[in-house]
Amino acid sequence: MTVLDALESGPASLAQLVQITGLARPTAHRLAVALERHRMVDRDSQGRFVLGPRLGELSIATGEDRLLAVAHPVLVQLKDLTGESAQLYRRQGDARVCVAAAERTSGLRDTVPVGSELPMNAGSAAQVLVAWEDPDRIRRALRGAQFSAASLAQVRRRRWAQSVGEREQGVASVSAPIAGPGGRVIAAVSVSGPIDRLTRSPGRLHAPAVMAAAEKISEALHSVAKS
Repeated sequence: MTVLDALESGPASLAQLVQITGLARPTAHRLAVALERHRMVDRDSQGRFVLGPRLGELSIATGEDRLLAVAHPVLVQLKDLTGESAQLYRRQGDARVCVAAAERTSGLRDTVPVGSELPMNAGSAAQVLVAWEDPDRIRRALRGAQFSAASLAQVRRRRWAQSVGEREQGVASVSAPIAGPGGRVIAAVSVSGPIDRLTRSPGRLHAPAVMAAAEKISEALHSVAKS
């Protein structure tokens, strides 16, 4: 906890960590490396120790019930408005997990069961969940990804992403970011379905509705946090 507290104010080299914590250099190094192994601590591009992604994941998990409670009715509305299946994704490690869904009841549909783990290298939800990461994590995520740094820059600019056959042949999707009370992107809301219906430009059809749903969930989370 002493090491994590020290990193709360920003990146620190090993020498700075020793100075801040008062720990012996071998002890500070051993603890920081052990925390890094568990993803509680990470390194930045300069090799300095920083708070790791696992802390954010735990924070999100703490608020998951709140997220699911406010998201469910919005997903149902989004499904009814677009006529397509709607999903909510959160990042967990190197995968994204479908934590909630509202499924189209008839006709061709893209069914993603709740609890499904999908890759972070393809699909519009993956683009959204990667786009607002720090530069080092974005660089790592782009290795072997179906999308590029330029496409992620476009996602950040317009605040929505689309994919056509990236994750699964014949399937298209549109996603938008959900921001937590601190403004950090904590989840992605999506609609998905067959390309025959969503076309090869699904964003043109559904981006406004998906963005509105993401904004509604974000605002609800902010209101709950204030109450």
